[in-house]
Amino acid sequence: MSSVPDNSSPEPSLSETSSDTDKAENPAPQWGIAFITTFTTVFLAELGDKTQLAALLLSAQSGKPVVVFVGASLALISSSLVGVLLGRWLAKVMAPQQLERLAGILMVALGLWLGRQAVVALGPESLPL
Repeated sequence: MSSVPDNSSPEPSLSETSSDTDKAENPAPQWGIAFITTFTTVFLAELGDKTQLAALLLSAQSGKPVVVFVGASLALISSSLVGVLLGRWLAKVMAPQQLERLAGILMVALGLWLGRQAVVALGPESLPL
């Protein structure tokens, strides 16, 4: 008797098995990462934002915090839906680098526009010369 292994049905290597398995069985971690990243980014961006301050004031004025919460939540969901749909459409018609560049240009333009509004609102009488 020989102690030669039978090579008639080779077993896949560990790296082949894990990569095939990862592709088939790992949609949950990718979903989880996207969810956590989105939640964290939006949550931190909205802290102290005009929307949160408006909800705070409306809740205090109306005395109906549950109604304000539902209204603000539906408004945020709706505006997020618009952003997601627009982003999905833009991803189909633009390369990722172009999309990032466009987003950067829009953010800079928005910052300049808001800065200009602040200067105009101050008026020339309040600016030291």
